[in-house]
Amino acid sequence: MIATKPTFVINDIWETQYFIQNSRVVFNKPWANDKNAKNEYNKVLSQPLKLLAYSQILKVEKIKGSLTFSVNNEELLDYISRKDRNAYNFLYCYFTKVLADSGFLKNLEEYKLEHSKSLSNARENLYDKYFRFISGNTPTRSRLDIRRMFHKILNIYAVEHHLPGSKGKFIMTFSETMYNKKNWRDVKKEKSITRQEILSSQDLEKQEIINAYYVQKAIALIRKIHKESEVKDQWGIGEATQVHHIFSRAEFPELAHYVENLILLTATQHNTKAHPSNRTQQINKDYQLTCLLAKSDSIEKSLKKGEFVYRKESFIFVINTGLLVELSDKLDFGTIKTELTRIYNAA
Repeated sequence: MIATKPTFVINDIWETQYFIQNSRVVFNKPWANDKNAKNEYNKVLSQPLKLLAYSQILKVEKIKGSLTFSVNNEELLDYISRKDRNAYNFLYCYFTKVLADSGFLKNLEEYKLEHSKSLSNARENLYDKYFRFISGNTPTRSRLDIRRMFHKILNIYAVEHHLPGSKGKFIMTFSETMYNKKNWRDVKKEKSITRQEILSSQDLEKQEIINAYYVQKAIALIRKIHKESEVKDQWGIGEATQVHHIFSRAEFPELAHYVENLILLTATQHNTKAHPSNRTQQINKDYQLTCLLAKSDSIEKSLKKGEFVYRKESFIFVINTGLLVELSDKLDFGTIKTELTRIYNAA
């Protein structure tokens, strides 16, 4: 595995089963071990690795003709890897810093002011300025390549500032920055047909795979940051091996990947308390409250440490969705726990 090596090259990532599987099922790329896909994957892997090197998160040097990488800032790399939103936060900060240092940021700020007058003119003027900026300062001369390059920068900036991005007249949203994301504005359908109905069986299968990818990523994060059970009771002694969905994955699939809905338990807590008699389709409501109160403590402690694992707003969303209530995300954690106890006692 890459993590066990002090240095690595692109092929070390390329050959992992994790990359081969997820590049296919999540990002809809050709199989990474297909020799015909070599040119495509050179770009897919080298560009983000070089960006991480330019930002000094990785170190890079050429050894025996190959770019060789090592980790320079593990804390920031770990932050980026945890959530898509974290990766977005990093890209926005990094792009803004680079563009400000190079003197180009003023052109994006001008686009922010001018786009409402004539979107097409403001957008084309911005792309033209970027082409002249890149072609005048780098060996790159291809207008098409430079345009493609700028799509990614503009879209990140547009999300943060509620602007139209590289195409269309609508404000760019965070979800639209996801790779291979279906844009529902571009789908022609009758108003009476739901999004679920318009998806093909292949689309649905792919979405299930993507959902599973995010759930497993969240579960791995919980195991990484918690070393013992988050619920401190008589059944919490011993090794904590079970990551439990407080609101079940079957009933609330939309909450399945939220780390705020996941809690680390011992096997005894999970199999006898959270799920009575190990019946995983059943939820012990009293212990569900216990888990929510413990999760509230975990989230509060993490935020006080300045960690970027949890968001109080996401925890409130999980509670409101799971319990069909409307708690405010302005509540402090003491009040959240008081409200949770009141809601369960009234049930």
